[in-house]
Amino acid sequence: MNELKTAIIDIGSNTIRLVLYQYNNEEGLHELGNIKTVARLRTYIQPSGEMSEEGIHVLAETLQTFKAMLEDFEVTDVKAAATAAIRQATNRDQIIAEMKARTGIQIELLSEEEEAYFGFVAVAYSSGTKSGVTIDIGGGSTEITLFKNKEIQQSHSFPFGTVSLKQRFVKGDLINSGEKKELIAFIKEQFQTLSWIQNSSLPIIAIGGSARNIAQIHQQKYDYPIASVHGYEMTKEDLDELSLFLGQLSFQELKQLDGLSSDRADIILPALEVFKVLMETVGSKSFQLTKKGLREGLIIKKILQTDSNAFDKYNVFEGNARRLARQYGRTEKEVDYLMHLADQLYRECCHLGYLPYNAEDLQLIRKAAKVFNIGEYIELSSASQHTFYLIANQSIDGLNHLERVKLALLASYKNKDYFERFAAPFSTWMNREEYRKIRDFGALLKFVYALNVSKRNVVHAIEMHPEEDYVQLNIYVKNNAAAEKYQANRHKKHLERALKIPMTINFIEEGWNTDDN
Repeated sequence: MNELKTAIIDIGSNTIRLVLYQYNNEEGLHELGNIKTVARLRTYIQPSGEMSEEGIHVLAETLQTFKAMLEDFEVTDVKAAATAAIRQATNRDQIIAEMKARTGIQIELLSEEEEAYFGFVAVAYSSGTKSGVTIDIGGGSTEITLFKNKEIQQSHSFPFGTVSLKQRFVKGDLINSGEKKELIAFIKEQFQTLSWIQNSSLPIIAIGGSARNIAQIHQQKYDYPIASVHGYEMTKEDLDELSLFLGQLSFQELKQLDGLSSDRADIILPALEVFKVLMETVGSKSFQLTKKGLREGLIIKKILQTDSNAFDKYNVFEGNARRLARQYGRTEKEVDYLMHLADQLYRECCHLGYLPYNAEDLQLIRKAAKVFNIGEYIELSSASQHTFYLIANQSIDGLNHLERVKLALLASYKNKDYFERFAAPFSTWMNREEYRKIRDFGALLKFVYALNVSKRNVVHAIEMHPEEDYVQLNIYVKNNAAAEKYQANRHKKHLERALKIPMTINFIEEGWNTDDN
């Protein structure tokens, strides 16, 4: 599939959302537009089990509005998927037929298993976590899956969500202590029916708006230094502290709280208790957030049916890094070349004992080589600042936030002063030794980048020869390399500082030697 412009209408129990996507082989999958209506369809389910005429009218009006927007965007490929609110309505067939007649939109009713599966697909193809437990809590249902090595093992859908839990347990706008005890007891009883999640100690990966809001509140509360919730991680203690903090606020204060959508003010606390109980049940130490969910799962599956190589769930970061590099003017050939040179120089340093060999360190260096100095595409003179901001402040599938900051510090390395300035907001994230190591790797990558300043791929080998009180670095080149000689000698001081030894650089052109110290 070379190019696709499509839309998903996600008809949930709390919200109805229209999301427009564009996909092509070069740039991957991008969100073009995201429009949300808080319909609370679950509240229109009557004691008889039918959705009321009022609820059907709300759905029809929303779909008609979305249809007009689709015409504005000139999108004709549309999939409308409905979940718990319509699935649980006894008059669901009537609702689907009426929507087709009134709006021309054919609704596909997803089964519980399908809803859980597509949520898993989104996580598998956007997260670096290989094994975990997913939870997607909507307004009327909650899907749980267990996956190992990116393969789904078990799934289950509970017929309760944030809206239905509020209806059942909360009489006012906010849950009180007695209602909370009843809610927690109910959730514990439900989760204990799933033997396959009990004490599995796997990370929890949370999908959906309530989870994203919890992460956003937490980030706002602690003045978090970078953007996005995708890949954000919290602990059980974090959730407990947040529960205490939110429990002290009035309904009006919650509606005004930064990071919390006002339409979720009355359901955020029940959602938070569900997450806490799940962490206890699983024995998990990590609560991870994703901005991807059912909609992305549907789109990814559709693309993979046409192009099985479009996404690789086992190497999530690698594909996204290449697309990011292309977006900022880096060719595939150049990316592979920089990785090759970085690998050579790192191994030479390790072979001679200037750096301790570590497979994880090499992987980090290779990742950073793919996106090193991409900010020069925006402005050469401030490439370092742009590089750091671009990597640190956008969601990058396959990386958590600590990994993203490490990558940003490495890929933006210019000198010690800039490094310390960029690292300052993250002083508690790593210890001094880890920062020193990243700074040294940054110096190594900066030197490697200098060896291809003309973008001609003229260097074909790097060798290091230790002398009595210095190192001779032999750079073998295929053609004239005046630009590379100039840049390498300018930047060798950073590598000398990292390796703690003086060096001379000898560029050796094919056929003869020239000493350029």
